[in-house]
Amino acid sequence: MSKLVARIPAMAKAAVESTTPKLNTFVRYAKVELVPPSPAEFGAVAQGLGNIVKSAQTGAWKNLTVKEATLNTLVAVEVMCWFFIGECIGKGSLVAYQV
Repeated sequence: MSKLVARIPAMAKAAVESTTPKLNTFVRYAKVELVPPSPAEFGAVAQGLGNIVKSAQTGAWKNLTVKEATLNTLVAVEVMCWFFIGECIGKGSLVAYQV
């Protein structure tokens, strides 16, 4: 047991050294990807929603390839899953609201 306790500082140092580069990479990408949208980006969102409405009205969605339709479906499923995960976190439970 004393050998294990003596090795704990060395194991902790090795763990810190191995995770530091990965953590630095995560922080670098997080600073870029996890920022809230700027006011200039809201125009692109409005334009994208307009394109979706226009393609629904003109029937352009019928001309999608199978790959594009699959990707669109996967994105919709991902958005729904994140919504449900957020609901569970907000409720604090999987089943129902705590009253």
